[in-house]
Amino acid sequence: MFKKNNHRNSPRKADISPLKEAIEQMLKSFHIDKKFYETQVIENWEKIMGKPIAQRTTRLRVYKGILYVSLNSPALRQELALSKKKMIQLLNESVPEPVIEDIVFS
Repeated sequence: MFKKNNHRNSPRKADISPLKEAIEQMLKSFHIDKKFYETQVIENWEKIMGKPIAQRTTRLRVYKGILYVSLNSPALRQELALSKKKMIQLLNESVPEPVIEDIVFS
């Protein structure tokens, strides 16, 4: 009756790429990949830094590779300034390409 389509035996076409790769290629072709990754860093701030830090963060923005972090706690601001290098590493590991070069706390 019906012909059963067996996907395991069908050869994969050479011009087909996984969705992730296709999206990354599109972002690069429109030159918006860095902006997209910067946005991902901001969106993942709570997951990366933890809820207590995220609750004391009032504003985040990225401009020319610098992450500007506004905090409502002077003590936390000073503490985070001491671990800036580790924070940059963690934030850049959350995206395919490093986008954060420095962090400025205010």
